[in-house]
Amino acid sequence: MRKYIAAFYLLLVTAGTSFAQSSGGVEMADGMRSSGKIYVVVAVITLILLALIAYLFSIDRKVKKLEQKN
Repeated sequence: MRKYIAAFYLLLVTAGTSFAQSSGGVEMADGMRSSGKIYVVVAVITLILLALIAYLFSIDRKVKKLEQKN
């Protein structure tokens, strides 16, 4: 079963990269890059991901404390 799941994920990754290599440009991304707003978008996404990671680590520590307590 694990082999099938691994093969499925590999298929998804290769399909995603083939679609990502299209030659057509995205107008919205080009406009945001030219005005400098793309850096704000990247910064906000990075902050959200860092907050989620910190939250998951804090939950993990709390669960470990509860497991050791019991």
